[in-house]
Amino acid sequence: MSFRDFPAFRDLRAFIRFLEQRKLVARISEPVNLVHEITEVHRRVLVAGGPALWFDKPVRTDAAVEMPVLANLFGTPERVAAGFGVGLARIPELGALLAALREPAPVDGFKDAMGRWPMLRAALATRPQNIPRPDCQADRWLGDNVDLARLPIQTCWPGEPAPLITWPLVITRPPDSAPDETSRMNIGVYRMQALGKDRAIMRWLAHRGGAAHHRAWARRGEDMPVAVAIGADPATILSAVLPLPETISELRFSGVIRGERPRVAPALTVPILVPADAEIILEGYVSATETAPEGPYGDHTGYYNSVESFPVMCITAITMRRDPVYLTTFTGRPPDEPSVIGSVLNDLALPTMRQQIPEISDVWLPPEACSYRMAIVSIRKSYPGQARRVMMALWGMLPQFNYTKLIIVVDEDINVRNWQDVAWALATRMDPSRDLANLGSTPIDYLDFASPEAGLGGKLGIDATNKIGTETRREWGKVLQMSSDVQRKVDAIWQKVAATIQKGAA
Repeated sequence: MSFRDFPAFRDLRAFIRFLEQRKLVARISEPVNLVHEITEVHRRVLVAGGPALWFDKPVRTDAAVEMPVLANLFGTPERVAAGFGVGLARIPELGALLAALREPAPVDGFKDAMGRWPMLRAALATRPQNIPRPDCQADRWLGDNVDLARLPIQTCWPGEPAPLITWPLVITRPPDSAPDETSRMNIGVYRMQALGKDRAIMRWLAHRGGAAHHRAWARRGEDMPVAVAIGADPATILSAVLPLPETISELRFSGVIRGERPRVAPALTVPILVPADAEIILEGYVSATETAPEGPYGDHTGYYNSVESFPVMCITAITMRRDPVYLTTFTGRPPDEPSVIGSVLNDLALPTMRQQIPEISDVWLPPEACSYRMAIVSIRKSYPGQARRVMMALWGMLPQFNYTKLIIVVDEDINVRNWQDVAWALATRMDPSRDLANLGSTPIDYLDFASPEAGLGGKLGIDATNKIGTETRREWGKVLQMSSDVQRKVDAIWQKVAATIQKGAA
């Protein structure tokens, strides 16, 4: 049997139909401007936990727009989980499967092998299937017909210099790979500033896979072939934002999530494969030498980024399905769509964290702290110094934890997702003269302008665990707790007591 609760969503349209059947899509027939207004509608609906938004009549001040716009697709944790094919309650189970695929344990006999069949079948689903006449190339804009202005690209925030493509799946490959070598392809989400009808800025951080591929092409003095998918199936979209190991292709991994082989097709004008069922594909080359100033744009930090130069993409073709829909989002101070996705990825990644650091009970990356800049970790503590060991292990485990500048470690009796619990632990189990681990000159998010140098800053670990052994010379406090015998006796009379209290209050 498959780990999926829902059928495979081959394309974005199948997922939209699924959501519509559950009344989770609102179709807006009122004209809404692509400049700022869609962002504001999206923001209000997301904060209220509302549905995905289909804008029938997006408008632009200087031009007519014929293509509908889809926003807030992953605006609730339940819809993110549905994109993975499961109910929200089964995200930890899916996380356990992903952890097993990452580092499978040895098979112990025939019964164990048969029990792992769903996982093995999922792994086999990673081999892509080539589609000769893909839907994503039903309509083709080539040569002089290439024009980004014909797409309903939104401008999210006041003061931004140009429309911004916010949900692009950027597909790249290293120069020593074949165009159909999908195992070495990378898919990342990097925002793209429109520069004109056939040019855009590709903004990526130096540690991301697309940037690494671009450096390899540039060292050879060659422009890098690239394709950009807008509106792919949910498994491919979510694979692009998962913190996968560098050796695992996002495209192939999407087959594990979806439970069927990814469907691909050769691009028309560049040597690379593209998702066959995407709504829109941009094809072109990222220059080895040309850059342009990008920004300022609103970001997930809740601030505008500074203006910096990034490589320029020259677009050679725009292809799309019949009657395509344009997928978009905005980023800003949480809650926004990336922070909602991040909250689900937190639970999805937890089994992998436990696999590598077994004493971890729970981990919480608060969305309000930009999803990764703060982590609260509970552990089963058994020896002195263990909290610091866990801090160091987390900072070194995944690239994303390079950017986590504050880790608070608590005992397993503390609910890491409850600030009242965490505040109590900080106030009663932590002493600043002993329990702070302060590191300087470490890698940090260069978007964090609070750091003294771009990309280089400090990290703080706080040990808010009970102190044991050589960690303290004092007698440690004992937590107040009612006896189980009294709790049982009160449980027996509680219904009558509660009824009396309620009657008196009325």
